[in-house]
Amino acid sequence: MKYVITGGAGHISKPLAEKLLNAGHEVTVVGRNAANLEALVTQGAKAVVGSVEDEAFVQAAFAGADAVYATIPPNFAADNFRHYQNVVARNYTHAIVANNIKHVVVLSSIGAHLGNGVGPVDGIADFETLLKEHPQVNVKALRPSYFMYNLFSMIPLIKNANITGGNFGGGDQKVVLVHTSDIANAAAEELLPLSFTGFSVRYIAGDEKTGTEIATALGNAIGKPELPWIEFTDEQTLEGMRQAGLKETMAEAYTTMGKSLREGKMQEDYWKHRPALGTIKLADFVQEFAAAYNAG
Repeated sequence: MKYVITGGAGHISKPLAEKLLNAGHEVTVVGRNAANLEALVTQGAKAVVGSVEDEAFVQAAFAGADAVYATIPPNFAADNFRHYQNVVARNYTHAIVANNIKHVVVLSSIGAHLGNGVGPVDGIADFETLLKEHPQVNVKALRPSYFMYNLFSMIPLIKNANITGGNFGGGDQKVVLVHTSDIANAAAEELLPLSFTGFSVRYIAGDEKTGTEIATALGNAIGKPELPWIEFTDEQTLEGMRQAGLKETMAEAYTTMGKSLREGKMQEDYWKHRPALGTIKLADFVQEFAAAYNAG
């Protein structure tokens, strides 16, 4: 089988490509930086380098594929992030249809069932909608929860203020967490047999913890057992992101996502279709967190 993996050598795309290569398949990885793809090329992958905002490039990159793993890479420089997501989603969809590709695994997100009001997830929901317009394409939408990896962004706050938190996660609200390795495993489980048909959704999660439980686990790992989880207001969150240098539309989007999470909307469909939890728990991830914290 020939697979095309978008996302370059990212935290999901790289281990996914390695799993497909180890299974003896032909793998093409699509990325923006040739140097980042060298390790995969050494393992037998073909690299194609270019911008997924270029429709002609994407069509050529997808040519001959039996299946595609489609993820919209982050672009924090975009003036309008949803517009950027829509451009990439259209390019992917056009290339999938033009190349008569029958199986696509999409990296979507928890909260995509809403379509609007979840900040950066809204553009991914748009991608799901676009693909639904082509019933000849079998689509598996992976909807992982909050990436444990994103907790690394809290390191400066911990070091500067000895607190952590967000505009969500207060009280007894559970935040659903997932490790990128579990997402890569799930993607491989779908891509190797290609047994999915029509449009279907798969939720992926590894742990379910309150903000206080998250803070305690992180704090214990770095020698700060009293580390608190502070639930910030939306205004405080927005201002903090501005001060961190995020563009206004991006800061607004992530603040909106936290609000949706806090209000229970983002995770509501997850709880209705709660999956078996993955293998990597927060207790495992905190060792990675401590290493990054101490390295800084």
